[in-house]
Amino acid sequence: MIRHQLSISQDPREPGFVQDPYSFYADMHRISPVFFWEDYGMWCVAGYDQVNALLRDRRLGRENRWGAPLNPVEGRGHLADFDRLESGSLLEREPPAHTRLRTLVNRAFVSRSVERLRPRVSALANELIDALPAGEPFDLLPSFATPIPLTVICELLGVPVHRADDLLSWSHAMCEMYVPQRSRETEERANTASAAFGAYLTAHIAEHRHTGADDLLSALIAVRDTGEKLDDDELISTCVLLLNAGHEATVHQTGNAVKTILDQGGDPGRFFVTPEATAATVEETLRYDAPLHMFTRYAYEEIDLGPVRLKPSEQVALLLGAANRDPAAFEAPHDFRPGRADQKNVSFGAGLHFCIGAPLARLELQESLSVLFSRRPALATKATPRYRNSYHFHGLESLMVE
Repeated sequence: MIRHQLSISQDPREPGFVQDPYSFYADMHRISPVFFWEDYGMWCVAGYDQVNALLRDRRLGRENRWGAPLNPVEGRGHLADFDRLESGSLLEREPPAHTRLRTLVNRAFVSRSVERLRPRVSALANELIDALPAGEPFDLLPSFATPIPLTVICELLGVPVHRADDLLSWSHAMCEMYVPQRSRETEERANTASAAFGAYLTAHIAEHRHTGADDLLSALIAVRDTGEKLDDDELISTCVLLLNAGHEATVHQTGNAVKTILDQGGDPGRFFVTPEATAATVEETLRYDAPLHMFTRYAYEEIDLGPVRLKPSEQVALLLGAANRDPAAFEAPHDFRPGRADQKNVSFGAGLHFCIGAPLARLELQESLSVLFSRRPALATKATPRYRNSYHFHGLESLMVE
């Protein structure tokens, strides 16, 4: 319901919005690309140019310099373990801490390092397709979309893949903290998961430091042991961030991409005839139906958003999914057009906090989708896919195919 030009009430859990946030975005592009979203209690920006600029604006940042927001009734004592992991995460830090932490892990995720993983991703995709049930419907998310990024990030980091079920459970519980108007039970589950995740990694690191393995975790442990650039809390937080971010968004995007491609009808193989076509198709799936729709920033000084001036300590929500469908930035934004000349999606963010795993995610999507549609060209949805009721992380509940 639109109350006046700048203040909007739209429940992000309302079923129609969950299944199609793009109609809401289209309204906001037409009415006011900068608006106050009452259900979140913060100003939001939907226009592509402004979102892209604000992602790069150093007057904004992820680091909360005023202390974690308190639960007005109960405080935050019940979130101590969750807050401990969050506070050491490079995603929540600004320079110089962010620069120091990102430099330590960046080498493993640059394009030339990631490219070496392409044969492994292709082999994994083929193994999983070999194991798919024949002649009966199956859910593509747990059987194909999830194992690939989860296995790859575990192997890259140096964490046993056989603990995947625990890692998934902990990750899902922690990500629920970003759902609006979350319950006390949700917070307690997230804190319990954080404590268990931290305890597991602490024990694993103590064992792993003596193995001499050639992986990212061993490199980080070596840095930690010098006592100069990484402390224990930061090491644990960095591992949690990489494990969570290394699979969560890619799983969602794989499901979203398969749905999008199947929705086009015809032979899906036409989108993957060359490596260049495959890369262009992946980029368009990222623009068309991104896995992350909202990324927040704190204002460190006054910032003019046009209709309002943001004050220091206020948060602003940058709507990535809306920016990717801005008619002022993209021709026919609601059409799926691989290879479009105006491809410039912001699905991985931009600026200082540009997703460190973007090269890995792109490679995983390119290989997994091209193998899937090469091996299963007649794949079809068995039931209408529905999106999970979790606005920030935009992904499907399941993807039943046959």
